[in-house]
Amino acid sequence: MQVSPKSYTLVLGLGRSGLSISRFLAAKGYPIKATDIDPAAERNAKKLKRLGIDTQIGFHDQNTFNRADAIVVSPGIPLDMPFLQKAASLGVPLLGDLDIFCRYNRTPLVAITGTNGKTTVTTLVRDMLFASGISTFMGGNIGTPLVEYLMNPEPVQVVVAEISSFQLDLARHFTPEIAVLLNLAPDHLDRYESMTAYARSKWSIFKNQTRKHTAIINAGITDTFCERPELAAGVYEFSSNPDRTIIQGAKIADQAIDLILPEKFTDRSVRIDYRNLKELPGTHNLENIAAAALASLCAGAVPRAIATAVTTFKGLPHRMAFVTSIKGVSFYNDSKATNTDAVVRALECFENRVVLILGGRKKDTDFTLLLPAVKNKVGQIIAMGEAARDIVRVFSRVCKVTCVTGMKEAVKTAFEAAGPADVVLLSPACASFDMYDNYGARGDDFIACVTDLELIYHG
Repeated sequence: MQVSPKSYTLVLGLGRSGLSISRFLAAKGYPIKATDIDPAAERNAKKLKRLGIDTQIGFHDQNTFNRADAIVVSPGIPLDMPFLQKAASLGVPLLGDLDIFCRYNRTPLVAITGTNGKTTVTTLVRDMLFASGISTFMGGNIGTPLVEYLMNPEPVQVVVAEISSFQLDLARHFTPEIAVLLNLAPDHLDRYESMTAYARSKWSIFKNQTRKHTAIINAGITDTFCERPELAAGVYEFSSNPDRTIIQGAKIADQAIDLILPEKFTDRSVRIDYRNLKELPGTHNLENIAAAALASLCAGAVPRAIATAVTTFKGLPHRMAFVTSIKGVSFYNDSKATNTDAVVRALECFENRVVLILGGRKKDTDFTLLLPAVKNKVGQIIAMGEAARDIVRVFSRVCKVTCVTGMKEAVKTAFEAAGPADVVLLSPACASFDMYDNYGARGDDFIACVTDLELIYHG
């Protein structure tokens, strides 16, 4: 990224990512302007003004976009935004945070992407490396912008990053030493023109790797959505399919995960026993463990430390988290399940009948993808949010569907519909933004409503 002394770089979006990018580039001597159409961004704008950075909050000015030397686009902002398209048509480059990070970073990087499980695997890799005595910085889509590491005076041995498709869309030079693709399933189709476009975005995490780098891939990913690209990196695969042969990577067996490694590893055969795991239920989490173990070993972790990290791992909030039991009915908070594939994986964890709380804001969600799992596991659906009408249309022929207006009513209705030993599961398959700021706020509301219900019966 080059600028002339009298030009400026425009940072679009002043959430956590935009704020960090603005601070970082300003510290590097770049003239910066920042803009956000949300009036609530004024709080962050005040922080930038103290650094001498000009801001435009609550509105956008096309001239500000057109005259910029480059525009750094925060990940959550769609690239088809008219202000961006007009500036780009005039030759203004659009940049993302990954390329800025890549330009200045000199620390080995483990980058993890996929539709589901990114945060779990990113955290597991961090824990496995820590248990091996390897210092890390964890950031990216998980919450802490990667450029925060570049402003940290204490270097570490490995950077572990969760990477979203939105970040990859503007990544032209991003080259992680170790890149992981966990899975692919329909998601964010309100932003991408097709599933093919979304899948290509995910696969692009490998595009700049060479044979000195490492690619770790779920062997179950097919070419249904887009053709698998030719990869230059050394490839490790992981699989939970008993019929799939793994030459180099990880195979999930009946009681353990077997890692098959090349000659450069001292221990070429490693086994991780998962029989007593409680915090990581379901086959999808065994795949997450396998991916994390491979990434960690390639980054220098030792097998014994990996096993320790797995057994001591604590489940992450709003991901298949047990809340409580009331009169034999178990309540689980899976608010992070914002797409249909995540809901299918959640339902696979239960043997008992499930009352499913579903709904929120659709992302061009195809609810019919849930029909087989619902027929097999769900006794009743509680529909809420903007998607409620579509949920009724799709599922009313296979099970009872009850519409509610809010979380309190959803929890009460689900409990009344459940029988002894049944499960009430919040796994919405939708974004939360019709009613909540984020999935965490939705999950917290669910917990609060369940707690209030528990007081009625146990208080």
